[in-house]
Amino acid sequence: MVKWNYFTINIQGINVHCEQYYRHPNKPTILLVHGFLSSTFSYRRLKPILKDHFNILAIDLPPFGKTEKSKTFVYSYQNMGKLVVNLLQKLNLQKVYAVGHSMGGQILLYAAKDYPDYFHKIVLLCSSGYKDRSHPFLVLGSYVPYFSRIVKHWLARQGVWKSLCNVVHDHSLINEEMMRGYLEPFSNDEIFHALTKMIRDREGDLPSTELKQIEVPSLLVWGEEDRVVPIHIGKKLHQDLHGSQFISLQNTGHLVPEERPEHVSDYIFRFCLI
Repeated sequence: MVKWNYFTINIQGINVHCEQYYRHPNKPTILLVHGFLSSTFSYRRLKPILKDHFNILAIDLPPFGKTEKSKTFVYSYQNMGKLVVNLLQKLNLQKVYAVGHSMGGQILLYAAKDYPDYFHKIVLLCSSGYKDRSHPFLVLGSYVPYFSRIVKHWLARQGVWKSLCNVVHDHSLINEEMMRGYLEPFSNDEIFHALTKMIRDREGDLPSTELKQIEVPSLLVWGEEDRVVPIHIGKKLHQDLHGSQFISLQNTGHLVPEERPEHVSDYIFRFCLI
């Protein structure tokens, strides 16, 4: 019986949490990359559907989930894209399919631009796009002692219920299990120090000029009610990404792997396997 393998691997000096489901050497590998303030948990409803057709590799990006909350790691998107590729190298994987949600989609775009040989196709689920670097005043403020407490206070004010209501269109899907899963990584105060550094390191999203250079085939799947990354961002990415395909889902918000796992997996199958 095939089982999930949960392991930690040191990449670029930090301990990274991974989850792997290896079914058969002839099955293609699909890499799952989560979004901001999230973890592999966000793919909990998608993984059981994908596992019959793919070997699965899911990663907790630094500093999220169970991955180390380093105070020295460079939390730029380019460096996190490099970390993803270094993971593939360590596991002897190449030409994988990859799925990125929200920030994870933007990180995949960086990786596909810099290391195209490692990706066969990429699927972008409500990918972030065209965001500038953090405001200079915010970057400067991050150097103030105890700024991490401000970050923690701001996230606490948002609250997990309010945050999930913002990313899920159908609020009836929000239950105790979901709230615990998205809240659990923030029980470690070290994450707030890491998020403070991330404010300094994040360089902003790829501009149109660089997006147009990406040759890796891409599928964009968007929720029409997405309030975090509105659908017009997806349509603009579709225009900038050469030969990309675009799908929109009605009555769906930002967290498409949670809200529409059957639809998303079906589009992934058609795009990657047919």
